[in-house]
Amino acid sequence: MALTLGFIVEKLGGTLMGSASASIVAIAPLDSATEQEISFLSNPHYIDQLDTTQAGCVIVSKEHSQRASARGACIVCDKPYLYFAQLTQLWRLQHPILSISDQAIHPTAFVHPQATVHSTARIGAHCVVEQGAVIGERTWLKSSVNIGHHCILGSDCIVHPGVVIGADGFGFAPHQGAWVKIEQLGSVRIGNQVEIGANTCIDRGALGDTVIEDGVKLDNFIQIGHNVRIGAHTAMAAFVGVSGSTKIGAHCTVAGGAGFVGHIEIADRVNIGAKAVITRSIREPGEYGGYYPFDSDSVWKKNAAILRQLSSLREKVKSLMQIGQGQ
Repeated sequence: MALTLGFIVEKLGGTLMGSASASIVAIAPLDSATEQEISFLSNPHYIDQLDTTQAGCVIVSKEHSQRASARGACIVCDKPYLYFAQLTQLWRLQHPILSISDQAIHPTAFVHPQATVHSTARIGAHCVVEQGAVIGERTWLKSSVNIGHHCILGSDCIVHPGVVIGADGFGFAPHQGAWVKIEQLGSVRIGNQVEIGANTCIDRGALGDTVIEDGVKLDNFIQIGHNVRIGAHTAMAAFVGVSGSTKIGAHCTVAGGAGFVGHIEIADRVNIGAKAVITRSIREPGEYGGYYPFDSDSVWKKNAAILRQLSSLREKVKSLMQIGQGQ
């Protein structure tokens, strides 16, 4: 199936420079797109590819519109990356092979009679929805998702294969050299428009609930401990681990492999770098990074620069000491 450039602009807006009747059969990266495909430029790092791409049309900002139109058709908009995201959604709607199945509950799925699944929700193959769980409107559980008892998912969520929501939190009391299990009596409450990547686990609370607020995006292989709270529209990349009772604010980003100790609080609009280990609360918005110990991004970079010079500084100190001893 193909979409015309005129149809795309009619649905998504922007200014078309080129023929409205030109057909597009796919979306592709700049460096591999063909004459029948559409691409986009949002990162200035790839600006040179704009001159060499074979794409039939390129989505660009006003800043690059003249350069783009010199090579061929383009759609000019304020935010090319956002336009690209909206185009992928339009593409899925227009191509039935990519669309969500109309089958509400797959025959291999198990839904407890006392669970509540909205009529517009979709439950994929081999999913398990346990007693008292609630699945909201238009939420889609892909294959092999397990929703524990009394957990709640809001509307318009997407949960990818292998996700487990509502497993027991990791709680044990030491006693005479062994461990006594603390029963996890809370639940998990997930808001609207949340997306959870494959094989991510969100543990139920010990007493209160684990809470994932509206618009949160979680990548694959993330561990969310019991009684964690993640604020609205925060996004986390793969292999992030959040220990129990940590509270993370709204509109934060967490890069891959970062970790949080338990019982700390992270302010709104905090950006955590890859592999950072967060061992204390962060009260101010900003950029934070480093392996260990973490600090504000600017301080950590200065310290890292010093660390790289330690070997030469050591040799200079030794040389000065020898000179001193000689005197």
